[in-house]
Amino acid sequence: MKTLLISAALGLPLFSIGAAADEVPTVQLLMKEGHVIPETLEVPANTKFRLEVKNEGPGSVEFESGPLKKEVVIAQGTTKTLVIQPLKPGSYKFHDDFHQKSGQGSLVAK
Repeated sequence: MKTLLISAALGLPLFSIGAAADEVPTVQLLMKEGHVIPETLEVPANTKFRLEVKNEGPGSVEFESGPLKKEVVIAQGTTKTLVIQPLKPGSYKFHDDFHQKSGQGSLVAK
């Protein structure tokens, strides 16, 4: 968890690429108290990846993105992994449907 927050604060990539060429990179997103951490998450463009969304609560959250065609409810204290197909370079907005004012974010594919 500390690594995630430090990486986000320093603007460092939050994905790890495994040793095998066919492994899918994973990026991590934290949803907590109606906020998305980090609000902007850089992801690899033109590459399939996993998005791990962790909800530290309180209460449930709903990760929703029209551009990504993803919608999932995540219970407090749990993590869901979403597989995201390759994205063209650009910005893809998402939000927490249960906290629409404060739970906004975007994936930036580079």
